Amino acid sequence: MVRYKHRYLLCEVVSDDPRCRLSLEDRVLGNLVRDTIVRVHGTFGAAVCSIGFAVRYVNAYTGIVLLRCRKEFYRLLWSALPFITYLENKGHRYACFLNTLHVGGTIRTCQKFLIHYNRRQLLILLQNCTDEGEREAIQKSVTRSCLLEESSGEQQLSDSGDEEAAEAKE
Repeated sequence: MVRYKHRYLLCEVVSDDPRCRLSLEDRVLGNLVRDTIVRVHGTFGAAVCSIGFAVRYVNAYTGIVLLRCRKEFYRLLWSALPFITYLENKGHRYACFLNTLHVGGTIRTCQKFLIHYNRRQLLILLQNCTDEGEREAIQKSVTRSCLLEESSGEQQLSDSGDEEAAEAKE
């Protein structure tokens, strides 16, 4: 049996309309990318990209999308992404474009890059704050989200009945 290598494209949906991100669905995005590949590269591009193509992850709140395709043909997919100019879902059409952030060989490398990217964006956001109240509000929201993640992680440990693992974590 032969192992097929893939490439993962980590993209960000950029739009002025906040409703665009909320209407993100993997099925709609997959069809949109396939249609764009057909428009740009014809039937050959559609055939080679459709073999291993999949939308692996979609986050509607941050607009992050992870696309998977075969290693040999990821450049075809990558070159078709700038031609996506709108997202159409449920009768609504939103102007947007896909910004490719990273191309990686595994989902794990894309996750690591995304963590570093989010940290840089947060630092830029904090540096661009105009007053101290704005900075405190951002820090409060980040702290609150971190505390929610930690408490949900501890709750999952306690729900599993493995108290020794919870004590070891502390």
